[in-house]
Amino acid sequence: MAEQNEEVVEGSCLCAAVCYKMHGPFHDMLHCHCSMCRKAHGSPFATFVGGERLEWVSGCDHIESYASTTSSYRHFCRNCGSPTPGPDTNRQPFVPAGSLQTDCGERPTCHCFVESKVPWAELGEDVPAFPQFPEGMNITVHDRPSLLPDTEGAIGGSCLCGAVRYEILGTPSLMVSCHCSRCRRARGAAHATNLFIERDQLNWLAGEASVIRYDLAGAVRFGQNFCRHCGSPMPRWSDKLSRYNVPCGALDTDPRMGPAYHIFVGSKAPWFQIRDKLPQHETTAT
Repeated sequence: MAEQNEEVVEGSCLCAAVCYKMHGPFHDMLHCHCSMCRKAHGSPFATFVGGERLEWVSGCDHIESYASTTSSYRHFCRNCGSPTPGPDTNRQPFVPAGSLQTDCGERPTCHCFVESKVPWAELGEDVPAFPQFPEGMNITVHDRPSLLPDTEGAIGGSCLCGAVRYEILGTPSLMVSCHCSRCRRARGAAHATNLFIERDQLNWLAGEASVIRYDLAGAVRFGQNFCRHCGSPMPRWSDKLSRYNVPCGALDTDPRMGPAYHIFVGSKAPWFQIRDKLPQHETTAT
């Protein structure tokens, strides 16, 4: 834990409709690799941090909640799909660390639920890793069963609630991890990791009509597609790039490849350390 935690840190979703202030002291930052977190955030893992109190600035009426189990909910902005704290969160809250706009001073204490982690994510050895949660943490996490693709050999993907399903045919052209502030807010995570595929490689199996497209105002090509029911990030077609961007956390099967490099590491979250040996680019790759 850092010696001095900043007492108040602001957070928001990608579109800034949902804004809040998190009051410290901050504690228990952890990376969760469970399948539900991967689906809800569209990233290889989600990161949460605890604080003393959450103060809402705006946007509680923009928050949708999905009951992922009988006792837990996933919350997201209905406009841009970004994970958010729950609308009734106040004292002793845990929030998605990717939505924080500045450094809260806390650093990760552990990796949780690594028995469900994706095969291409490297953990590093800086903090302990647990098959589920550390002893003493009274939190129940339910793994989500994978939904297999219809076509043999295809790469399958789906949202958290299962309303949206798709498959990827053939071999994706590239996988990249992006650390820009937009990706962190959109996913509520340390970074986004995405596959890039051609138009004819994506086959929607169910729920395409449930996918909402959000385009970030003022951005040339940045935005996020997500399931209207559960908020899970979904594949997004880019006319500018002539390709689909597929959130890797939503995949149900192994894509049989890993990230080629990291981009926008100049904007990396201060609490996240890159532990692999992949090339790193300050902005985009050249």
